[in-house]
Amino acid sequence: MLIEIISPDKKLFAGEAKVVQLPGSNGSFELLSNHAPIVSTLSRGKIRIVTEANKELSFDIGGGVLEMNDNKVIILAETA
Repeated sequence: MLIEIISPDKKLFAGEAKVVQLPGSNGSFELLSNHAPIVSTLSRGKIRIVTEANKELSFDIGGGVLEMNDNKVIILAETA
């Protein structure tokens, strides 16, 4: 799935990933390829990504919102 993490200052990440773990407003959750469409608010915490090359990345955020549709995840995040 394609993931883009965008903050007000810059694009933090853009690329393919196998898994993304997110700090949802009602608790942590994770998305895998072919997940059903979803829109969710995010709270302060870490976004963890496992790329197609099995590299693990993490980004601290201060909150935000995400949308997933057709294997594309767009995250609008406040910087922590």
